[in-house]
Amino acid sequence: MLFQDRKDAGRKLAEMLSSLPHLADTVVLGLTRGGVPVAYEVARACHLPLDILVVRKLGAPGQRELAVGAVARGVVTLNPEIVCALRLSEEWLQQAAEHASAEIANLETLYRGGYPPIETTGRTVILVDDGLATGASMRAAARAVRTHAREVVIAVPVAAASTCRALESEADRIVCLASPGNFEAVGQFYRNFEATANDEVRDLLADARRQSANPAA
Repeated sequence: MLFQDRKDAGRKLAEMLSSLPHLADTVVLGLTRGGVPVAYEVARACHLPLDILVVRKLGAPGQRELAVGAVARGVVTLNPEIVCALRLSEEWLQQAAEHASAEIANLETLYRGGYPPIETTGRTVILVDDGLATGASMRAAARAVRTHAREVVIAVPVAAASTCRALESEADRIVCLASPGNFEAVGQFYRNFEATANDEVRDLLADARRQSANPAA
């Protein structure tokens, strides 16, 4: 165990990120849902705006936890090896992606409460999650923002070393506090790893918005 909870992980991650150069004009994006409490602490400690990036994994038929790929902001990223091994058809993949996109649209409405997303074009974007196992969600997130962001930084408290290596080509920089050799799942490195509720995501985003509007409060 490395972290008490996601807030603890976020504070520790913020200590490392605060030393990065050129943090001006930077946006922190928390991957929903578990990455948002971590990202909230990073944004607060580094005095940066916080927003969310809703990512939905494409779970394999009958094996929802096995990520065939992921969808973020209309960008579909697939794991070719799993797609090939399961012999998934183009029709199935298209339907799964459309279903995920519809879920993303609904969640965006739920979380944002009518507020538009923060503009990321031409800015440095720090993508934050609570950890990386396969990295499917983070890969989709990075590809979704890289076409228009000035720089993309992937930041996580813990990750499988092989996943970090696989993501090196997807970002300009990867910041990871720990890559333990005994990595099996993200949750094993947290004392408290309860699922992040939708209400918590919405509340943290709203609170970060209030802090940005009233920095002296």
